[in-house]
Amino acid sequence: MQFQVPQFIETEDKIIGPLTLKQFFYLAGAGAICFMLFFVLKTWLWVIITAILGTFATTLAFIQYNGRPLPVILMAAVGYFWKPRFYLWKKVEEKLPEIKAPSLVKQEGTPAFKNLWLKLTTSTGPISKKEKPFALVSKEAAKKEKFELFRKITGEREAARRVDYK
Repeated sequence: MQFQVPQFIETEDKIIGPLTLKQFFYLAGAGAICFMLFFVLKTWLWVIITAILGTFATTLAFIQYNGRPLPVILMAAVGYFWKPRFYLWKKVEEKLPEIKAPSLVKQEGTPAFKNLWLKLTTSTGPISKKEKPFALVSKEAAKKEKFELFRKITGEREAARRVDYK
């Protein structure tokens, strides 16, 4: 048994010609108000108010910003300005528990770490029993290394060493 799944659920249905129901109500409401004001106001004042009201109704009906209709944005703005925004920050007077770091105590079978960092950062040779000695590369072998230029996505050129794995 197959069911039909709605495709365009985010778009409103066009009910009255090319207008949705909300658009029609905005324009019809403004038209009705302008029609009633025609009998109450002088002609020059009615023209000015009709132009303002018609422009406002048209913008409410058709203008969208970032895919959101203008009435939704206006309601969010009114809600932002209407709601109270009073923030009170209270300083916390609680003291946090002190955490003590364990001290490095030399035990049997463990090396002393007192000067290890100093030896690692300042020594030129390997530290005994902690590092493997490295092989020095001769100048001839360094000259045989192949470098290639390549271009990054940004267009910048850079040199890189070519490594051939065999």
